[in-house]
Amino acid sequence: MIKIYHNNRCTKSRCGLEILEKSGKDFEVIKYLENVPTKKELIDLIKMLNIQPINLVRKNEAIWKSNFKGKDLSGDDIINAMLAYPKLIERPIVINGNKAVIGRPPELILDII
Repeated sequence: MIKIYHNNRCTKSRCGLEILEKSGKDFEVIKYLENVPTKKELIDLIKMLNIQPINLVRKNEAIWKSNFKGKDLSGDDIINAMLAYPKLIERPIVINGNKAVIGRPPELILDII
């Protein structure tokens, strides 16, 4: 089943959700700010996206700028930061089987559904 890690307050995330709705396919919405992924889920997601942990971080968030920017952080440190502050996780993220994409721009979602 297709899954979307979604934040309704985010325009890009709402656009991604709309793409899935228009596709007519079944999907599950994961409101990751309310249901924060586990560390294993986040690590698996990063592997599926084939990126480094830093590439999943919203670097313009005030939390990042005030607490983490400019520090020498390991991948594990970055993952722990996203777990502590899930608002730092880039969105939307869509998973379909063994494929995943960050929907920025949202049209990238079309490549995996």
